[in-house]
Amino acid sequence: MPLKEIDLEKVHYYELNNEVNIPRNNTIQIDKDKEALNAFMKENVEPSRLKFDSLKERLDWLLDHDFIDRQMVAKYDFSFIEKLYDFLNSVDFKFKSFMAAYKFYTQYTLKTNDGNYYVESYEDRVAANALYYADGDQQLAMRIADEMIHQRFQPATPSFLNAGRARRGELVSCFVLQTTDDMNSIGRAINSAMQLSKIGGGVGINLSNIREAGAPVMGLSNMAAGVIPIMKLMEDVFTYSNQAGARQGAGVAYLSVFHPDVMDFLSAKKENADEKIRVKTLSLGLTVPDKFYELTETGKKMALFSPFDVEKVYGVPFNYVDITKEYDDMVENDAIKKYWIDARTLETEISKLQQESGYPYVINLDITNRANPVYGKIVTSNLCSEILQTQTISRLNDRQEYTQLGADISCNLGSINIDNMMKTADFGKSIETMTRALTFVSESSDISVVPSVQNGNQQKHAIGLGAMGLAAFLAKNKIFYGDEIALDFVNTFFLMTNYYTLAASNKIAKERGETFFEFEKSDYANGSYFDKYLDKNWGPKSHKVKELFKNFHIPTVEDWRALKESVQRYGLYNAYRQAVAPTGSISYVNDTTASLQPIVSRVEARAEGVTGRVFYPANGLNNETLPYYVSAYDIDQRKVIDTYAAAQEHVDQGMALTLFMRSTIPDGIYDWKEGGTPKMTTRDLTILRHYAYHKNIKSIYYIRTFTDDNTEEGVNECESCSI
Repeated sequence: MPLKEIDLEKVHYYELNNEVNIPRNNTIQIDKDKEALNAFMKENVEPSRLKFDSLKERLDWLLDHDFIDRQMVAKYDFSFIEKLYDFLNSVDFKFKSFMAAYKFYTQYTLKTNDGNYYVESYEDRVAANALYYADGDQQLAMRIADEMIHQRFQPATPSFLNAGRARRGELVSCFVLQTTDDMNSIGRAINSAMQLSKIGGGVGINLSNIREAGAPVMGLSNMAAGVIPIMKLMEDVFTYSNQAGARQGAGVAYLSVFHPDVMDFLSAKKENADEKIRVKTLSLGLTVPDKFYELTETGKKMALFSPFDVEKVYGVPFNYVDITKEYDDMVENDAIKKYWIDARTLETEISKLQQESGYPYVINLDITNRANPVYGKIVTSNLCSEILQTQTISRLNDRQEYTQLGADISCNLGSINIDNMMKTADFGKSIETMTRALTFVSESSDISVVPSVQNGNQQKHAIGLGAMGLAAFLAKNKIFYGDEIALDFVNTFFLMTNYYTLAASNKIAKERGETFFEFEKSDYANGSYFDKYLDKNWGPKSHKVKELFKNFHIPTVEDWRALKESVQRYGLYNAYRQAVAPTGSISYVNDTTASLQPIVSRVEARAEGVTGRVFYPANGLNNETLPYYVSAYDIDQRKVIDTYAAAQEHVDQGMALTLFMRSTIPDGIYDWKEGGTPKMTTRDLTILRHYAYHKNIKSIYYIRTFTDDNTEEGVNECESCSI
């Protein structure tokens, strides 16, 4: 039966899934989710799966109909592909929830050209990923298949979706650009954003180098239009360039908090903004150096500096000037035009906008650069704020040709499923396999349409291995999110991932006799990166966490010393290795919780297009784990910050840290609310941002607010139920 003939009025899986959200005898009907899963597989998947008599027949059909990459298949003997499938089938993979199967079959699996039949099972998609990333290496293909079929490793959505397909987009998750203060650069950046949005994920563009509105142009006063018109153009570009309707284009504009247009920049996202300046779909982010926190904490006026004047004085674009270090000199320099503003007024405007819209993202620039082991300066981030890599400026002539080819960023991402990873037989081997898979994603990407991104990718071989499922793992092990044992676990887990990604990258460099560009100028090469790991033992402190890791080798000071010597001798292949992205639908396919954040609800409701809401009970939810599954909206957000800070000690890039706030804050969460209004205020957000800053958090992604009149109140009712 083809998909188009499935009568949604007669199938039972939606009805069964909806019953998960309807308490019965004051209990959540978890069993209904299993019933919905079984019904979905029986009523939807099995009748609509294209059947073949043999693997050979299926493979030939896929090749003949241009579904699968012929070059990929040609790298392997068919006997090996049979062996790979024998292994995958022996695992007897089964989806564990309705949402996992539903997401996979609606968003990830190959369908016939008319959309009527499924061409892939989960095993087929895993096989395509393993064969593609291994690039003909049979042993590596088996290892990747092992990691993926046991759901220890999950490539990012574009990688998982496109790997091995004959007709595909790029495997890259997102891109980061910047522009200089001239029309050639602005025009090239807009065109690049259009091209990148067409082939891959979201695009981040930093506009801090653009002169402010009203600045002189070619000696004429009040000529410059500032950053707002560029943002409007960018928004139109992302709306237009949307991968033929397969996904909406998405982008973020970043601006320095010391840019003169900063207030207009923030105003552009307000609901009541004039349509001439309002941006509806473009995300906003601020790059914030230490000096801003100093000025707000002391209550001083702050100077906003003309980027054009700063570049004339310092000889480098505004982005590349250390504002914290140079601030006083810039204030005293009459050659630099200044605009004065009250620092706390600006801070309040940031909090107001976060309260209203969730924006802007915040990149703590000096914290980021102090921790950066790679030569150069990090000036901006990506659409989700976790990619933090150095960039260099490009210069163009009037023919739009590069007179100086800089380096921009592409993001090659994947995630470890923490719960499943803790069951691996060999932690180091698993991490090495994931590192090699993502490295191939970097190497196989063709981004020649934007030479600066291609150049940056070829120089750095950068990847971003993150993690998801923390909340699920903690709850299953009866650990409260954000307590000392939880932080001990997070510290140890990311200590391990840091060590083993370094070891893997060092091994690749040794094998190939090649390091990332300017490795010799890095803190890895001079050895200083390893100092903190030689000064003390970073291993687990609590008995419970020691027990959780008892089957794994936790790196000792001696291990770190040996790794340091090997890295200094042979180098590293990947300039960047780790980044914790926000995981969306791919978390559901893995049947786990998103990223490192707490759950939103014990039974989460997801709007799924024409089908309405689909309900997902938290993985492992039962009578014993129920108390440990606390909604993010009912947790002191300092615990979320502490959790990310524990991981950030060992993550070389950033993490998409989301904060969750109720518009009416429950009693007893924040001490500063005692005796005051229970309503969320700008002061609450300001305090949390400063707390994150003092915890050395590199970035804050998004502020999510649960309003008093939220339409998903039914989900909240389920949270108080027992199972």
